[in-house]
Amino acid sequence: MAKIAFLLADGFEDSEMVSPYDAMKEAGHESIIIGLEKGLECKGKKETASYTTELAAKDAFASDFDAIIIPGGGAPEELRVNDDIIRFVKEVNDQNKLIAGICHGPQIMISADILKGKAVTCYIGIRDDVKLAGADYQDEEVIVSENLVTSRTPKDEPAFIREILAKL
Repeated sequence: MAKIAFLLADGFEDSEMVSPYDAMKEAGHESIIIGLEKGLECKGKKETASYTTELAAKDAFASDFDAIIIPGGGAPEELRVNDDIIRFVKEVNDQNKLIAGICHGPQIMISADILKGKAVTCYIGIRDDVKLAGADYQDEEVIVSENLVTSRTPKDEPAFIREILAKL
């Protein structure tokens, strides 16, 4: 059983949180929702899902987790400017643990400066940002590159989840 950190803030893409979160729980993995503060209610941009953060980013450490999953939508934009989120993602990457991001999720990977030399996919709107961060952008439903798993949009969720579970 793996311990997985879900990075979340308001405005996440509903299904990109719900589907992987439910799949990880169903597979028996422990899933912890990490946000800017503990106890924050985070609502999906479509308002079909809502979660409460269980841990503040400042209290998250790579040694306590096996993987990070970053849902897309507007949440990564808010999270990527937080020093504790970036420190945590860098620590997890330094330990070569799984980091998975879908849609806008790779924005946090860009800010953590962990994309150089990696093959990555993402929402087309941040394609140029990913390239400028040194990644080899590929327009595929899912890309696995070393410890990273990335996908583009909600329609790619089955492949995204499949590859995360395979890496765990």
